[in-house]
Amino acid sequence: MGYLALDDASWLPGTGGSQAPVIYVVDAPDHPFGAQAFAGGRTGSVIRVPVRTWQDACTPWPAEALYRGSEPFGGKAAETLVELRDALPALEARWGIAPDRRAVCGYSLGGLFALHAFLHDPTWSACGCLSGSLWYEGWTEWMCESTTDLRGRYAYLSLGSKERRAARPLLKTVQERTEACVELLRDAGCAVDYRVVPGNHLSHVDERMSDGLAALDAWLCR
Repeated sequence: MGYLALDDASWLPGTGGSQAPVIYVVDAPDHPFGAQAFAGGRTGSVIRVPVRTWQDACTPWPAEALYRGSEPFGGKAAETLVELRDALPALEARWGIAPDRRAVCGYSLGGLFALHAFLHDPTWSACGCLSGSLWYEGWTEWMCESTTDLRGRYAYLSLGSKERRAARPLLKTVQERTEACVELLRDAGCAVDYRVVPGNHLSHVDERMSDGLAALDAWLCR
């Protein structure tokens, strides 16, 4: 058993037919982010893939838990990425699609995973990092050392305006670190849209997901 719940993956078709681009949304297992945002209105399609263990599957390396009594972060994003990439042919065959381009998208830790996948694998023409957990210890430093040529690719990042007011000191760094990541992406030649939108981390999730999917769809299908 891997890190992805592939049997629970779901497909939401767009209007563009079987060869239109597809956005893969890596999502939480029990509490999907922005589920209402997945309904219709796109040219490309969306495949939602839940993970089994959120704290492990979406994080790039191990780290201590944020809160006493909560699970530490397992740092298994590399394994999750390999599993997802290897599953693409079977997932696309399941619904009879052959997309010409693909994006990866996620919210919170899923957004961190999406950016991690985008930077590690040219399979992804675009990524959506929505309220991404870019406060993660060591992430910005890793990007400084590892981000290379991203010309011809696209990233959409969004963040709630109140997220920097979180109680935990590490979480308070999220806007500063997100904006540093935006600059690193642009310096590498990536086309980037960055939006600061109202609310805290769990506010307006449907709207944030809908806006992110729309931006990715517009870029992929241009």
